Amino acid sequence: MSSTPPRLSPIPTLIFASRWLQLPLYLGLILAQGVYVFLFGKELWHLIHEAPSLGEQQIMLIVLGLIDVVMISNLLVMVIVGGYETFVSRLRLEGHPDQPEWLSHVNASVLKVKLAMAIIGISSIHLLTTFIAAGSLGGMPLCPGDKMTLAASQIGEASCSALTADGVMWQTIIHCVFILSAIGIAWTDRLMAGAGNHAAAPNHAGKAH
Repeated sequence: MSSTPPRLSPIPTLIFASRWLQLPLYLGLILAQGVYVFLFGKELWHLIHEAPSLGEQQIMLIVLGLIDVVMISNLLVMVIVGGYETFVSRLRLEGHPDQPEWLSHVNASVLKVKLAMAIIGISSIHLLTTFIAAGSLGGMPLCPGDKMTLAASQIGEASCSALTADGVMWQTIIHCVFILSAIGIAWTDRLMAGAGNHAAAPNHAGKAH
């Protein structure tokens, strides 16, 4: 038999219902997802249309940009679906053939770790793009502001560099900080889960007696 949920007084009801204020935020992220779909299509069309005149390095950079868009889109899906399921309301997808595997055991801690890993993946793509473009740091002067965008989009044929050695170093350091942060979050969640299991064990032992 299904139990009837307890009736709340007006103040707790209002506070609990305030979670629906997040709904416009998730709907806005869905619109942002649509913008990324448009951006992906535009970059893909540019790759196909300009492929005969592009060099291998330029094609590689465009493909990495497409992968970057896909990974950010995956991050948006995790935030939209996981965040709504965790903080707003159940989606009730049990038994649905397309239910994501990770959604069956998602909670705030799991969502934090998955988001941290997704951010590391996105940072890795950006860092790989920087390393590919870093080959232009040998003898090219730094681009002025009006040529920075052109140099960034046409690394293979640019006459100046959009990167600096210090910029590459700091990007690498920031990426390492992301990795350490993700490890710290995962380790903290593991410690908290272990502490919860140890706290539950005496209670079960007491009930057994």
